[in-house]
Amino acid sequence: MKKEKDSAESNQYITPQSSAYSKTMNIMMSAGFVLLAFIVFLPILLVVVISVSSEASVREVGYSLFPRGFSLDAYRYLFRSGNYLLRSFVNSVFITVAGNILGLMLMCPLAYALSQKEYKFRKPILLFLMIPMLFSGGLVSSYMVNTQVFHLKNTYLALILPGLCSTWYIMILRNYFQTTIPGSLIEAAQLDGCGHFQIFTMIVLPIAKPVVMTVSVFQIFAYWSSWYPSLLYLDSNHTELYPLQYVLVNMDRSIQTLIRDAQYMSGMDVYTPPAVMVRMVMVVIVILPVMILLPFFYKFLKTGMTVGAIKE
Repeated sequence: MKKEKDSAESNQYITPQSSAYSKTMNIMMSAGFVLLAFIVFLPILLVVVISVSSEASVREVGYSLFPRGFSLDAYRYLFRSGNYLLRSFVNSVFITVAGNILGLMLMCPLAYALSQKEYKFRKPILLFLMIPMLFSGGLVSSYMVNTQVFHLKNTYLALILPGLCSTWYIMILRNYFQTTIPGSLIEAAQLDGCGHFQIFTMIVLPIAKPVVMTVSVFQIFAYWSSWYPSLLYLDSNHTELYPLQYVLVNMDRSIQTLIRDAQYMSGMDVYTPPAVMVRMVMVVIVILPVMILLPFFYKFLKTGMTVGAIKE
């Protein structure tokens, strides 16, 4: 009893100090994370501020969070195209949504089949999938196959099919299925008379929602920021198929051409758009939808990157 009393008295003196220490550490760590978040957000804020700065302000003070002039000329210049820019935005949304849905419909069942040890073709298919990760056919061969064999030139499919399936995403899904979904659960469903399609759609997919949403986010980012396939597979006569990123790239090239040509037109009144501000507006247009959607996917993204990492 005496020892317990002495221990209680010692804890009585230690607890306030440890509590104060813990509170101080919490404040310091919170302040550190707030500062880190501000540092990460600072470039985005700088891009937005520059996009609404005047050209004279950028010439005088450079890139600054506190510009001397406010102007929306860059937004007016970019949105002057009207329906052309709107159509490209709709094209990007369609390509991103279609590519994401079709990619998940292809990769998720394949990853589930590869996660089942009783599937006899598991090893040959895994070997077949690993080859493109180590050896690539090259740009010329892929272009010839897509245009000469599948005749995808000047179609939406040329922008969707090449990035539809990724071996890396399949491996992420397969490892998640193997480490997170108990084999006893699948065996119990089979004993109840469920087929693999029912098991996959009614049991596996609801449990694997975090990793599926994580792969979905990666797919969305890849399709949304892609413009190089448009350069390869779309002609200038099919501008109605251009995605947003390719339209913005072409606009930037046109601005650079105007600025370069204006140097050789002395004595002529040639309008040159504010190139720096227009570039910043392009960045805002591209990242704004991503910033709006990311909070809705954050919970699944965080869970998908952590759950299944350790097998109990």
